[in-house]
Amino acid sequence: MKIGIVSDTHGFFDARLPEVLTGAEVILHAGDVGSQQVLDELARIAPVQAVRGNVDTAELGLPPSRMLQFENVQVEVMHQLPFPQGELKVWSDGALLEKVHPERREAFLQTFDKSTRVVVFGHSHQPCLLTMGHMLFFNPGSAGQQRFSLPRCVGLLEMFPRGIRGTVVSLERYNERVPAKVWLPIGE
Repeated sequence: MKIGIVSDTHGFFDARLPEVLTGAEVILHAGDVGSQQVLDELARIAPVQAVRGNVDTAELGLPPSRMLQFENVQVEVMHQLPFPQGELKVWSDGALLEKVHPERREAFLQTFDKSTRVVVFGHSHQPCLLTMGHMLFFNPGSAGQQRFSLPRCVGLLEMFPRGIRGTVVSLERYNERVPAKVWLPIGE
């Protein structure tokens, strides 16, 4: 199964999205949608499950979070994590775990349902793709117009019998490294 991951469009629908998201069975939007038009355009590609971001109005009727099942894999979608994204990068480095606030890391992991395998989020406009514990954390970055000198990206999440692969796809040239692919084994 192939899932499109989009966030922080802020009312802008990039003309490359239909090409990049071709073949997706569903699209998850992690908030800051910005307009109904963006949801309508995405729905022409595949069914959309979106959450409310901090700039989204109540008129869009979006929930603050979603818990979804895809091929027996539980996915939580939210706009903003309960801890800063920068801490995830430190916590995911196994060599640093004992030195950098292990109690905060454990408190963070306990905010998610025990069955959750993938957490999709946005807000920072910075792509993030990493594993921690038994979970894949995936921020596709912003698919909206260029802001803050950050890359414009979307993501793809693919489910296989033995694992989950997350991929960040750039919507334009960018000089800095963005996380490309991460594999999370499942089962066994």
